[in-house]
Amino acid sequence: MNSAPEGRYLWTVLAQRRRIILALAWQDLRNRYAGATLGLLWSFIQPLVMALILWFVFAVALQLKPIHGVPFIAWFLVSIAAWNFLAESLSAATQVLREYAFLVKKIRFQIEILPLAKILSCAGIHFLFLAVVVVLLLFKGIMPSWFWLQTLYYVAALVLFVQALSWITAALTVFSRDVAFSVQALLQLGFWVSPIFWEFDMIPERFRALATLLKLNPFVYIVRGYRYSLLEHQPFWADWQLMVYFWGFTAVLWLLGFLLFKKLKPQFADVL
Repeated sequence: MNSAPEGRYLWTVLAQRRRIILALAWQDLRNRYAGATLGLLWSFIQPLVMALILWFVFAVALQLKPIHGVPFIAWFLVSIAAWNFLAESLSAATQVLREYAFLVKKIRFQIEILPLAKILSCAGIHFLFLAVVVVLLLFKGIMPSWFWLQTLYYVAALVLFVQALSWITAALTVFSRDVAFSVQALLQLGFWVSPIFWEFDMIPERFRALATLLKLNPFVYIVRGYRYSLLEHQPFWADWQLMVYFWGFTAVLWLLGFLLFKKLKPQFADVL
């Protein structure tokens, strides 16, 4: 199958339906807090409370040592921000076809856009959490830099990666709810094998083969990128080999994910 026409069709759909995508994302964000007195304020309160808890545990109670000259709490919060976005957006996008079954059954509705709407909804929460992280960085004496704007590039990279992956997980979840539970289990594993609260130079020399294997995780590029941007002030091409690997992996995943989604799409309405 020629991938070029498929790619053009996909980008055309996303461009033409951008207003619908943003409207669905906004509606999803509002629905999360529907009926709550504080409403959308909870989207700011929740990441703030999480940041304060982590600050107390790591900075006050445990008093963990700085990593690469950066206070541990700042180093960890930057990492956990990236991970939370990945985990929450992938979990939400995996369930999106079942959640919006009424749209799936509409013949003329282009359901390829549904996972992206969920991801962008989670992105709204993510930016609020990043705002809390930035305030903490300033509090810890980490000076702002133009490199901070580079975080937007890594957010976009993560959106594209999750979009590609969620086409696969969302399509398969239509046929078996076990897929959604499997995604949750794999995310739990992913938390520990990703460099969120550890770094590769912490791995003993005798386990270097394991370190090489762990670097095959495409999320390594994202979490390192967040640290490059917010803490280390390095350009996104600093680790160009990892960059090429990530984008190559994501491009292949996009193609496979979209083709699988398109192949299974005619069966969605009957199953749901």
